[in-house]
Amino acid sequence: MFMGRSFSRGQWGGWGAVRSAVTRQGVHAFGLMALVAGLLLASSPDVVHARGPFADQPTQTITAHQLPPQGRDMMALIYQGGPFRHDKDGVVFGNRERILPLQPRGYYREYTVRTPNERSRGARRIVCGGPRPVAPDACYYTDDHYASFRKIVQ
Repeated sequence: MFMGRSFSRGQWGGWGAVRSAVTRQGVHAFGLMALVAGLLLASSPDVVHARGPFADQPTQTITAHQLPPQGRDMMALIYQGGPFRHDKDGVVFGNRERILPLQPRGYYREYTVRTPNERSRGARRIVCGGPRPVAPDACYYTDDHYASFRKIVQ
């Protein structure tokens, strides 16, 4: 029985034809929904794609002078090689969000930018990349825990 009706082998080719028709309709409907959702997301300027093959350099920049005072202090410590306040400062940053330019593992290192009145490490970080931690090729600032980055320019 299918939706209150019984079908014999002679009507519409039997159950196989019914299953096949339902499956085809479901696949087409799902495909159409996925296409519409993809178009809506791709056309929305407010959507930030955190994962995907389009990892380019962050388009926004921030000057070292525009960093919060704690960020400027951290930049000075990075170029001095420390000492750093947190154990996790200077550890490898995996770039799992794929927002920064794609590089081999170990290229990026992360550092905590202290947030006043915050007991934990907070959300602010500087991530620098390069073969030598004390002479990075580029540094990036995030104030939203890796959701977005701005390249630090001199």
